[in-house]
Amino acid sequence: MKRPLLFIFTLLSTGLYAQEHFSGINTSRRTGIINAVVNPAELTNLKNDHEVNVLNLSVNVSNNKVKMSDLFDSDTDFEELIFSGSEPVNMSTDVEILGPAYAFKHEKWAFAVTTAAKIKANIIDVSPELGRALTTDPTITDAVDIINTNYNQRVSGTAWGEIGFSVARDIYVTEEHKISGGVTFKLLFPGSYANMSADQFKGRVTIGTDVVNHPENVGDMVLKDGEANLNFAYSGSLANGFNDMSNFTDFFAGGLNGFAADLGFNYRWKDVNSDDNGYKLNAGVSVRNLGKMTFKDDNNVSNNYTLAMQPGDELNLSQFEDVETIEEVEDLLLQSGLVTLDETNRDFKVKLPSVLSVYGDVKVYNQWYVTGFLQQKLNKANNNAQIAVQNVFTVTPRYSTEKFEAYVPFSTNEISGFTTGVGFRVGGFYMGSGSAITALISDSKQVDAYLGFRFGF
Repeated sequence: MKRPLLFIFTLLSTGLYAQEHFSGINTSRRTGIINAVVNPAELTNLKNDHEVNVLNLSVNVSNNKVKMSDLFDSDTDFEELIFSGSEPVNMSTDVEILGPAYAFKHEKWAFAVTTAAKIKANIIDVSPELGRALTTDPTITDAVDIINTNYNQRVSGTAWGEIGFSVARDIYVTEEHKISGGVTFKLLFPGSYANMSADQFKGRVTIGTDVVNHPENVGDMVLKDGEANLNFAYSGSLANGFNDMSNFTDFFAGGLNGFAADLGFNYRWKDVNSDDNGYKLNAGVSVRNLGKMTFKDDNNVSNNYTLAMQPGDELNLSQFEDVETIEEVEDLLLQSGLVTLDETNRDFKVKLPSVLSVYGDVKVYNQWYVTGFLQQKLNKANNNAQIAVQNVFTVTPRYSTEKFEAYVPFSTNEISGFTTGVGFRVGGFYMGSGSAITALISDSKQVDAYLGFRFGF
């Protein structure tokens, strides 16, 4: 099952390689639509009366096993690196495209219409022993691996599109202080989806040697005494395979089939001595992605199975190495006679990655600022119906003027740990990374890049 288990790695072929999107620029003093993505209440702080977003692209990849130096200095295959050791494997690939958007403000009110396309693909708490058994040549090892997990292991991928309608209003305004609130209502367009999971997985992985009862498995990787609750679900183009990048890009293919909302509040302590609409403190709190979408494609499938092997049973794991679709995996399991179909559904709902965001940007001296940003997920990633997201904390010192901005974000996230990057803005164009510096000077387990252009009038 090498290809299905590692299908999210196909996203790496884009050449853009972390986990907070637009790290640093999303709390820029030059307030724009990208700030409102973090908190819709920021719309009342737009630098210009009208704001047009042309295009913003952010691509993030992080993992807890493979370092950058391993990729360039080692001859070891990637699957051997990612499934090394005994710690469960976690990896996240996250693509966000903020498309054409328009916002404007009038007196105490502000409004926006936005578009977005998103891809999220994850390996979540996968047992390295199971991963090695499914991807490693059996001639490499003859050891017996005992697997005993009390959680849900997942490999999942989701692509969808969004159209957002935002409104914000100043609630309290004085010469020095301002409080605003905002909300974004999102129309969700599910594109494609895939999930494979094994909950409460137990078993022994070894090389087949039973020439009497299972001669067909001799020399192959086999599972014995296996137990698990399995889920296989797919919808849209991801049902056709994982090696074609285009299968991840049918963002709006499923039509309108979901709704979500973002809610936020913003506080600004204005700098009355500033001549460029400056502030001493800009802080906010928001809850984002409250909602779910329903996949209703013609090829929809969500099947739950029970794996309950008896003494003497063997499941040949080597046979899964070259399959390309989840349906092929299911067929092989059913042919083995070792699984029981418990439940099947045609349509299924998937929850968005809900998060709580808290931030504060403080003026230190003249044009120098420091921002603190916290992102806390509100749902567990192990749930089969949940699109995963990471917890992130970032501190960003920045130098910011009306036309130019440079910043260095220092972040820590729950998968890859500490990273630091660099970014800049010239007018409405910006480019950066939340991990470029650590990727260059240390053994970072995360890489990302983003760029975008917007203008106001």
